[in-house]
Amino acid sequence: MKLNKYIDHTLLKASATKNDILKLCNEAIQYEFFAVCVNGSYVPFAKQCLEATNVKIASVIGFPLGAMDTESKKQETINCLQNGADEIDMVLNIGHLKSGCYESVMNEITEIKKIVGDKILKVILETCFLTKEEIIIASQIAINSRADFVKTSTGFGTAGATIDDVELMKEVVCDLAMIKASGGINDQETAIKFINAGASRLGTSSGVSIVNNVIVNKESY
Repeated sequence: MKLNKYIDHTLLKASATKNDILKLCNEAIQYEFFAVCVNGSYVPFAKQCLEATNVKIASVIGFPLGAMDTESKKQETINCLQNGADEIDMVLNIGHLKSGCYESVMNEITEIKKIVGDKILKVILETCFLTKEEIIIASQIAINSRADFVKTSTGFGTAGATIDDVELMKEVVCDLAMIKASGGINDQETAIKFINAGASRLGTSSGVSIVNNVIVNKESY
């Protein structure tokens, strides 16, 4: 198992500097991680850092709350793609989902996927705020909207990924979408557990520690 190829090497902290992003990208090149995941303002810089490499660039949309209007999310998506993003990790509208406004949630994801096109769209459910029934509904909406991935967490909620949530999401999406687990994945043992539970990608800022099998104290986005 090549753990490095599961990892989206992530830095989404508000305090992240250009030097921090440069370090992130250099580590991604060194360890041949699948992608880096950065905020939209750093996509152009990451594109420069990763030029002529195979490392992909993922950027987050509607992050971390998911509560902005659809038009704002669409424009953010367009900007990130134009600036060099290969993948989009969008936060669905959690409040609308919990209000039962399922058509609104589905329409938003569908509109974003139209913009993303053949590139990868991951839909962040923020499972820590959802009941099991809501996780099932959100996962079904995501695949009906032609999302490529369902993703557990932003890393900024009250909790990150859990094995139970990943297994539940896998039951719903089957082979119609892939799963990205994120939030709290700090060590190699935990990473392998999530992969075995059905995750095809791991969002973590501890990628270097994971591949080197070094124990760290906590996830830090």
